[in-house]
Amino acid sequence: MVFTPYDPDRPEAKRRRFRPVPVRMLVPNLITLLALCAGLTAMRIAVEGRLDLALAAIVFAAALDGIDGRIARMLKGTSRFGAELDSLADFVNFGVAPALILYFWGLHDLKSAGWIAAMVFAICAGLRLARFNVMIDDPNKPAWAANFFTGMPAPAGAITVLLPIYLTFLGVERGIFFTWLSLVYTLAMAFLMVSRLPVFSGKKMGQRVSPEVVLPIFVVTVLFFALLISYPWEVLSIGVLAYLASLPFGWLSYRNHARKSALESATVPQPQPAGPGVEPDAPTIDAPERADDIRPNTRH
Repeated sequence: MVFTPYDPDRPEAKRRRFRPVPVRMLVPNLITLLALCAGLTAMRIAVEGRLDLALAAIVFAAALDGIDGRIARMLKGTSRFGAELDSLADFVNFGVAPALILYFWGLHDLKSAGWIAAMVFAICAGLRLARFNVMIDDPNKPAWAANFFTGMPAPAGAITVLLPIYLTFLGVERGIFFTWLSLVYTLAMAFLMVSRLPVFSGKKMGQRVSPEVVLPIFVVTVLFFALLISYPWEVLSIGVLAYLASLPFGWLSYRNHARKSALESATVPQPQPAGPGVEPDAPTIDAPERADDIRPNTRH
């Protein structure tokens, strides 16, 4: 019997089966998709003029982005598909959505200049994520460098760049000067995302917790979310200012780690190159000190 390449009954087609995907690998991707839905919904709500709900959706997306990777590592459900999906979702949630929200909020008053600032922020977020995907598999990166991001991460950039809107909800008047100042601030946050500034990541934190601090952590977490729900603009504004103030400390910490690594590399003895025809690990025989030490054995 002769089978054509498109015959569904050929033996190769019957033997080909897709392997089942474990549920533990689906859970992190579902969380990422939920964050993507929040980012897309934020853009729709911003078009409708409900900026408070749009900001809440961005904060919700950032919270989900902070836990999907941890859950994937905890469940051992990391995959290349999940990493690519996370990057695409981050570009929409923390690049496109904040830029459009800022434009609909007030940058549209500046005409083309406001649109250019919003567009530059979205592009810088995409460039930052692309650079992160390229550098994540760098084999020459030291182990301590995993504690730092290169440039401001996209979720932090999205929460930070929305500070002018937080301030207007606190009563700051949105005049033409404040709008131009917001444009400069947007460009500055875009520059921080694509810069080489070392930013503390905190990925290594929280892997082990002492039993004495478990209850205080629960209390602080509940208190934080209670304050965030009750006083969202005050908490977000203070958090953004504190985060910006902490950036120099991350740079100083990175320099200290780099200096220590350089000193340790300088103190490690380097192997000497072997000469021609000589094996580097070949044992050596001590030569006699005097010529008369070489004499025949005269004992009978």
